[in-house]
Amino acid sequence: MDAVVDAELRLSGPIPEDRFDDVIAHLRWSFFADEPLNRSVALCERGQPHRELEEHARATLRDSLSEMVLDTTTNQVVGVALNGVLLPGDLDEAQSKLSDMDDAKFRRIFGLLYSVNKRLDLFDAYHVDRIFECRILSVDNRYRGRGLARQLLERSIETAKAAGFQLVKEDATGLFSQRAADSMGFQTVHELPYEEYKDEAGRIVFPIEAPHKSLKIMVKELR
Repeated sequence: MDAVVDAELRLSGPIPEDRFDDVIAHLRWSFFADEPLNRSVALCERGQPHRELEEHARATLRDSLSEMVLDTTTNQVVGVALNGVLLPGDLDEAQSKLSDMDDAKFRRIFGLLYSVNKRLDLFDAYHVDRIFECRILSVDNRYRGRGLARQLLERSIETAKAAGFQLVKEDATGLFSQRAADSMGFQTVHELPYEEYKDEAGRIVFPIEAPHKSLKIMVKELR
C-alpha cells in the first residue's frame, strides 16, 4: 500500500475499552501477518482473525497500560504498543494453558517465548515482584518510517514509570523493534539466533526472512 502523506497523528493512552475492537482490526492487518515469528510459520492470513492472538491482545488491553496512535483525519488506529503486567507464576500458568490449545503454530511460537523467559527468571535477577511487559509493538505499514514505534515505546516507558514499575521488558523478535528498544536505552539480556534454533531433526524451526536474525529479550531499569 502507498504511504499516507498528510495524516495528522495523535498518541493516546491508556486505550479505552470502546477502542479494543479497532485495535484488533489494526492487528489483523499488520502485526498478525508481519511479526517475524508469525510470518515464518504462516500463522494467519493478513486481515483474518486469530482466536488465540486476539485473546492474548485483549487480556493485555485489560491491564490498561497500552498506547495507540490515531490518524485524526479518519479516527483510525494506525499503531499500538500493547503493554501488560507480568507477575511471578504467570509464565507457569501460561505454559499450562498453552498445552491445551489446538493451534500447533501458536504453541510453537509462545512455547519458545515462555521457555526463554522462564530460564532467565528476571524477577530474581532484578529483584522485582512485577514487570512491565511490552508485548506487541505494531505500526500500520502505510505509516512506517515516521518514528512511531519509538514514540509508542517512549510513551510506554513513561506509563511504566508513572505506575511505579522498576523494570520494563520486551521480547523483541524483529530488527525494527530491536532498534526502537535500543534507541530507548534497553539492554539485551538474552539473544537467540533463529538459525541456531532447530528441532530434533536438525531443521530450523523458524525460517525467518532477512533482515530479522534473532530473538532478543531486552530490558530497561527504571529505578
